[in-house]
Amino acid sequence: MLPWSIEFAGRLEEHVVSSELLRGNPLNDPHDRPVLVYVPPGYDDEPDRRYPTVYVITGFTGHVGIWRNRMPYRQPFPETADAVFASGEAPPAIVVFVDAWTAHGGSQFVDSPGTGRYHSYICDEVVPWVDARYRTLDAPAHRAISGKSSGGYGAMITPMLRPDLFGALATHAGDALFEYCYLPEFPKCVRHLRKYDGDIWRWWADFNSRASFTKPEDMELLNVLGMAVCYSAREDGTPELPFDPVTGVLRQDVWDRWLAWDPVRMVPAHADAMRGQRAIWIDGGTRDEWFLDVGADAFRQALLDAGVKEDVIRFELFDAGHGGIDYRYPLALAWLCRAIAP
Repeated sequence: MLPWSIEFAGRLEEHVVSSELLRGNPLNDPHDRPVLVYVPPGYDDEPDRRYPTVYVITGFTGHVGIWRNRMPYRQPFPETADAVFASGEAPPAIVVFVDAWTAHGGSQFVDSPGTGRYHSYICDEVVPWVDARYRTLDAPAHRAISGKSSGGYGAMITPMLRPDLFGALATHAGDALFEYCYLPEFPKCVRHLRKYDGDIWRWWADFNSRASFTKPEDMELLNVLGMAVCYSAREDGTPELPFDPVTGVLRQDVWDRWLAWDPVRMVPAHADAMRGQRAIWIDGGTRDEWFLDVGADAFRQALLDAGVKEDVIRFELFDAGHGGIDYRYPLALAWLCRAIAP
C-alpha cells in the first residue's frame, strides 16, 4: 500500500458553506465551514442521472480536515469510499463530509445555547446547499447519515429528529446509554479538578495556554466540558456540570438533562421516525473503553422494542477498542448505499 494519496476513480470536491445559522454563535467559532463532496465514477457521464447521498459526520474533536489524515498501512475514508464505488461493491452515491467542530471539541450535532445551532445547520443549510448544487435524489428514502463515536451519536439522533430528511443511518460506537459511557468519567474529573480548586474554567485557561493534551487530565476534562456545553448549557450559554466539581455529588436535575439526549431513551418518543428508516447499521468494539458496545446493544433493543423490524437493522459487535475502527466505515457505506439506491 502506497503511503500517499491515490488517484480517485470518482472526485472529491472542496467547498465552503457560509452559514447564517452559525453566524454570531456563542463560541465565536467560524460560520464559514468547509464541506467535502465526493461524486462517484461516471457522475459527469450521465448528466440526467440523480444519486442518493450519504452524509458523514466526525467524532469528538473532529473536523473535516481529519479525512485527509493517513494512518500507517491504512487509507483515509474518502479513498476507501472511492474504492467501494470503483469496484462496483455498492451502487453509486454522493458522499458529503460535514464540519461541525467547535472550540470545545464538538457540537454533538445538536442545537444548544452553549455552542450554536449545529443540528439546524446540517439539516436546514447543508442538505439544501448540496441538493441545490448536485444531482441528488431529494427524499429521505435516498439520504443517509453516518458517523463514529460522537458522529455515531449524531447519526442516531438526527434521523429521529428529522425523518423528513434522513431515511437511513450508520452508527459506529456511537455515544449511547449515558450512565455507562459518561457517568464513570465524572469521579475521574473530580480528581483532576483538585489541581484547579474545582474550577473547570481554570483548567480551560491552562489548556489554552500550552500545547494541547500534554497533561493527563486534558482529554477527560475536555470531554465533560464539551458534553456539558451541548447537553446542559443555560440559556445564556453557560455550561452546567452534572456533578459537583468538588464533592462529586451528582446534580440530578442537570444529569437528567443529559439523559434526555441519550439515544436509547430518545427512541420511544421517536418510534415512528425509527420505524420509517430503511436501514440502520449499528456496530461497536467489544473492548470499547466507554462501553459503547453495550450502548450499541441497548440502542438496538430499544429499536426492536419500538417496533423497528429486525431485518432493517444490521448489528455487529467485533473485537476492537474504541479507536482504529475506520476499516468499518466502507463496509457500512456499501450496505447503506444498497439500501438507499433507487
